[in-house]
Amino acid sequence: MGPLGFPELLLIFIVALIVFGPRRLPEIGKTLGKALGEFKKATDDFKSTIEREVRIEELKQIPPAINATVTQSVQSISRTEPNAAPTVHTDPATPQAES
Repeated sequence: MGPLGFPELLLIFIVALIVFGPRRLPEIGKTLGKALGEFKKATDDFKSTIEREVRIEELKQIPPAINATVTQSVQSISRTEPNAAPTVHTDPATPQAES
């Protein structure tokens, strides 16, 4: 079954118009649109949950020594403050501070 083209969509619209009538067709379209939106939202949520669980399982596979080292490195990096930019003196007569 291939993709639907314009003639197929037109035929579906005409059949729906005959079956449901012109008054109920906008209501059915609105309901169908909401249902598709909810379905997309649910599938995205399911996909993100699966990806998160896979990442957790991958982290559990890391050896404890490496995991502890990485955790300590991340904590030390996140706790340190950025270094101040060094002062550069262009006047040779002015003494420069040693680092």
